[in-house]
Amino acid sequence: MNFPLYIAKRYLLSKSSNNAINIMTLIASGGVIIASSALFIVLSVFAGLKDYSLNFSSFVDPDLKLIPSEGKSFQWSEQEAHTLLKIDGVANYSEIIEERIFIRSENKNLVATLKGVDENYLKVTNIDTMVTKGDWITPNSNEVVSGWGISNNLSFGIINYLKPLSLYVPKVGKGQSSSPKGYYNSVYVNNVGLFEINEKLNNNYIFSDIELAKYLLSYKDRQLSALELKLSADANENDVRTQLETTFGNKFNIKNRAELNDALFKMLNTENLAIYLIFTLVIIIALFNVIGAIIMMILDRKKSLNTLFSLGTETKAIKSIFFLQGSLMTVISGLIGVTIGLVVVFLQQHFEFVMLTPDLAYPVRFHFSNVLIVLATIFTLGIIASKIASQRITPGLIKG
Repeated sequence: MNFPLYIAKRYLLSKSSNNAINIMTLIASGGVIIASSALFIVLSVFAGLKDYSLNFSSFVDPDLKLIPSEGKSFQWSEQEAHTLLKIDGVANYSEIIEERIFIRSENKNLVATLKGVDENYLKVTNIDTMVTKGDWITPNSNEVVSGWGISNNLSFGIINYLKPLSLYVPKVGKGQSSSPKGYYNSVYVNNVGLFEINEKLNNNYIFSDIELAKYLLSYKDRQLSALELKLSADANENDVRTQLETTFGNKFNIKNRAELNDALFKMLNTENLAIYLIFTLVIIIALFNVIGAIIMMILDRKKSLNTLFSLGTETKAIKSIFFLQGSLMTVISGLIGVTIGLVVVFLQQHFEFVMLTPDLAYPVRFHFSNVLIVLATIFTLGIIASKIASQRITPGLIKG
């Protein structure tokens, strides 16, 4: 048996004759347990928030979106449409026309994004479930569905034929004029519904039938801004991407749901990293207690160490004893902390103790990678702390 490891385990499990040292050891171990469990719980919370955000975006974002690699629009032929649907994993797709426009309601004006969609759009997304007032647009009509933010800014409601909205888009190649007549394409529309998704979409988006958008923007037949795809349940996203790139070459930039919300996920990842660094600092502070506890143990066991030294034990081996003792303390404390964190996460998942709203539990997700991150952090910092503490041992200290 490894002699330093054997002695380290004996020292770790045995109590000191000095009660203050026992209390200090418990405090040091408890600090590591609490810090490691807290770090794991926080990482699980951020994993839950990321998954929740991705699932929430499924109401408005497709599985994949094809955007022209050059320019704002592209030509889409019937042959290409048939080819797209033959790709394994593509369940359905929707044709999209999207552009910035002016909205006018009485004497108020607002710049927003018009998104013209076809009848397949509701087969690709579930945005109709986010319409909180009114209904979704009727195909081949002058109906629109607006965000609540647009509605509030322009002071209009739904199905008000006495107060129609006007949509304006500058004509291509026309100069500026004090009067919009002759310089803008315009159309009167009737708002039939209001959706509420998030602040960005609520304040900026208005949906219409694709034919209305095509007329307003003077698009040619089969001219589109994007294609939004719904994948089958058993589809492999990477395989579908490969097939799309092989079929259409460099015609499109392909983005999945996470890439469409890259700003949100960058923010979540940045916050996740910041929280990790903050809790790592807490762990480092807790490990100062471990260093102090080990040094106190060294001083408390000077007589035993002197005996070992007199029997021929080298100073290096004695250092190894306390290095291993500190390492074992942090490893065991880290494992206990992660176990507590796992219990808390699973209890929240199954019993929903903490609620965001009366109907929504605080999202948490178990990711095995978080277990590895926490344990690696604890083990690495614990080994460093134990090394620092064990270096205090010198022949003079042992003999003194």
